[in-house]
Amino acid sequence: MPAGRKEAPLQGAAATAMPAFRQVGEKQLPQEILFMAWSPKRDLIALANKVGEVLLHRLANFQRVWSLPPSETTGKEVTALAWRPDGKILAFGLADTKKVILCDVEKPESLHSFSVDAPITYMHWMEVTVESSVLASCFDAEDESNLLLPKLPALPKNFSTTAKIFSEEKSDEIMKLMGDVRLNALVLGNNSGFIEVYAYGMYKIATVTGVSGSCLALCLSSDLKSLSVITKVETSPESEPEITFFQFDTSLLSTYLPEVTRMARKFTHISTLLQYIKLSLTCMCEAWEEILMQMDSRLTKFVQEKNTTTSVQDEFMQLLLWGKASLELQGLLMSQLTVKGLKKLGQSMESSYSSIQKLVISHLQSGSEALLYHLSELKGMASWKQKYESLGLDVTGIEEAITAVGSFILKANELLQVIDSSMKNFKAFFRWLYVAMLRMSEDHVPPELNKMTQKDITFVADFLTEHFNEAPELYSRKGKYFNVERVGQYLKDEDDDLVSPPNTEGNQWFNFLQHGSHLKESPLLFPYYPQKSLHFVKRQMEGIIDQCLQKPADVIGKSIHQAVCVPLYKASRSEDSAPHLFKLPFLWNDKTSHLHYVLFTMLENSVSKIYILRRHTDISRSANNGILAVDFVSLPSNNINESSGVSFYSCLDAHFYDDETITVVLAENSKQEGKERILAQLPLSSVYTKETRELQFSWNSGQRLDEQADDIPTCTISIESQWRVLENMKAQYVAVNGIRKVSCVLSSNLRHVRVFEMDVEDDGEAEEEEEDETAQPAGAELDQSVDNPGDSVCAGAAQQAGETEEHKTGLDT
Repeated sequence: MPAGRKEAPLQGAAATAMPAFRQVGEKQLPQEILFMAWSPKRDLIALANKVGEVLLHRLANFQRVWSLPPSETTGKEVTALAWRPDGKILAFGLADTKKVILCDVEKPESLHSFSVDAPITYMHWMEVTVESSVLASCFDAEDESNLLLPKLPALPKNFSTTAKIFSEEKSDEIMKLMGDVRLNALVLGNNSGFIEVYAYGMYKIATVTGVSGSCLALCLSSDLKSLSVITKVETSPESEPEITFFQFDTSLLSTYLPEVTRMARKFTHISTLLQYIKLSLTCMCEAWEEILMQMDSRLTKFVQEKNTTTSVQDEFMQLLLWGKASLELQGLLMSQLTVKGLKKLGQSMESSYSSIQKLVISHLQSGSEALLYHLSELKGMASWKQKYESLGLDVTGIEEAITAVGSFILKANELLQVIDSSMKNFKAFFRWLYVAMLRMSEDHVPPELNKMTQKDITFVADFLTEHFNEAPELYSRKGKYFNVERVGQYLKDEDDDLVSPPNTEGNQWFNFLQHGSHLKESPLLFPYYPQKSLHFVKRQMEGIIDQCLQKPADVIGKSIHQAVCVPLYKASRSEDSAPHLFKLPFLWNDKTSHLHYVLFTMLENSVSKIYILRRHTDISRSANNGILAVDFVSLPSNNINESSGVSFYSCLDAHFYDDETITVVLAENSKQEGKERILAQLPLSSVYTKETRELQFSWNSGQRLDEQADDIPTCTISIESQWRVLENMKAQYVAVNGIRKVSCVLSSNLRHVRVFEMDVEDDGEAEEEEEDETAQPAGAELDQSVDNPGDSVCAGAAQQAGETEEHKTGLDT
């Protein structure tokens, strides 16, 4: 032992006896696994492999539940995984598309996605555990809004772009996506020096800038008092990167927790409603068919090919008034359009317009009204400056957002009027033209269609006058001379003005507003954009709302400041090839004691020791702060390999199993071939004893911790129980879940996995197989040669074949 080293007496790891753990599954996977994450509530583990596939496996036999293959739209390079605390939604980040996807646990479908500025390198999804009467009243207010607002209608399922979250019947879509009323936050770290906090995984409420290096791990405390971050800083291409621990003061979030919860809830409602409106508009675009443009294209072709100087409008007027058509018009109607084609065009137009009309009335208007409600409540919150001014809520910005929503509602109402007018016009026009074409072909005209009053003739004449004028300037813009169909222009996602804007001549209210200068700037009147499409006004609304809701994220982010910086050690460049999720350091938040733990390893005398750094989440308190090193040894009396003398073990991986236990993967530090790997449990009670608490470490802020390693107090733990030899497996990494009492060990080649129940005794292979059979769900067809946990090593080819089989099972456990 180096001079000056403070070392506690030898501690036995069996100080708090725990039963041994039992293997319940083993598999060789066809692709290298890069990420593993256990569900916090179910016996499910999420995996991401090298080809970008996200998989969900069940504990029993490591049986696959579903897989989400990579795609060009979502992405192919997964860089992070995290479960929502209730276990109902899985989040993962993609580097190639710079997206974050929220996926339903029940089936491999994206519920929500958003883009980020830089690839995500780590994500952590936390839940606030603080209880207070103020928060309880906040939850009650949430219930009131649910009672006041009608439930949004489900979007029709027959449209390809509809998100599944909005097309399920008898489900509260927004509440499903948001989860519990209690605040939870998805915290994202990247390689560009900033960290983002998304309330409910949906809307950004904080942007922390000025973070040095690429984020390796982060953890926001459950009381919202501090954010711990571990980064890798590249000082130069030649030198080794430096691993550094930072602690940021987030006291503004904890001080204003009820207000942050209310504001975040509103933000998330607004964000979800914007998505709902966007999808409703997408469904409207899909309901509009290209066949409706047929009349415009046929008339344009007619103008280009006809030899007479008579205008198209005059040709149709002659047919209307005298019942006779020129030979050219007869050719257009009978050869190109045809009676059958006209009938089909009329049916398509009526069906399409009816679908769009229903979507505007039931979905677009409902979503817009709910959006107005939540923005108005947000405005009321912003007016309470004592509570919300510190969080960056701005009344002026919210008023602009409300105005933008009002303009969108006006444009939607305008579209309804255009649809209603078009349906009446086309119905009369097609009825008249259908009779005229039947007479041309000398077919029988049904008596109910043969009656046409003077009023009907006048109506069709007005329609021809307004819609059948040739427009040469339109041809230079759109490649056509006519714009008979007026609805499609509202659904075009472009900045150009409408080809045929609504006719406002003679509209007394419109003229009154145009000439009344004192009314133009009135906040009580929503601006009207008669020249713009519905898509344009929608994009304008989204931009104003995003700008309005971005300010709190900037204000809260600027309030978060660095309080602690601890340079840990220099990382070896040879480690960079390993997946960063599996590489220590690891961060853990102890919700009960309000502590952040950092686990990391440093090499000393060829032994990789584990170091435990402890920081209180309340930065003003330092009583529980400190650092300890842990040595693992096996005494001759219980030596695992039955060799003489004390055996030392290097720590390959370590994760917190729960607040009181650390799960470690150890390798004997010997030069012999085929040395065994060990899975063991390390109770914190055997580390933080009375003796170790008396050991002091004097921090030198001017040096890295690896330069002060000789002075760090060390606790030596003997491996006596709570361990298991991992035979025939070069184990390297572990993922654990203390709530479900399970662990998953991954080999160094990233393809071989074993799954263990940690609180059940291993009574032998026979009982193990029997248990596996009973755990198998009814109807699931499993390849026993692959999934039998009794076989320690399985044939690689057979396992790869078995892995490709998709096991379709429910998530009822």
